Amino acid sequence: MRYKLTFVVGLALGYVLGTRAGRERYEQLKKSARQVAQNPAVRNTAETAAQQGRVYAGKAYHAVSDKVGERVPESMAQRVRSLRDRHPNGEVEDDWGTSNT
Repeated sequence: MRYKLTFVVGLALGYVLGTRAGRERYEQLKKSARQVAQNPAVRNTAETAAQQGRVYAGKAYHAVSDKVGERVPESMAQRVRSLRDRHPNGEVEDDWGTSNT
């Protein structure tokens, strides 16, 4: 019984000390991440990469739908056509809340 009690007390003490140190480190990491995310150079790079990703995804979508559209069931081909008609240039409106600058 003495060993179990010592183990439980040690576990509780380790938990309390670990959570304090863990919380402080977490707050430090959160502050650093916020500073990096608010850096204008990082924001511009991230937005540029997101915009390029959308453009390439649109091009890939059209390339695949043009080649595969003839070989899929009619119900699926109709869905692809409706998506193609909705976004004729492969450009999809930004629904992620980022600016397109």
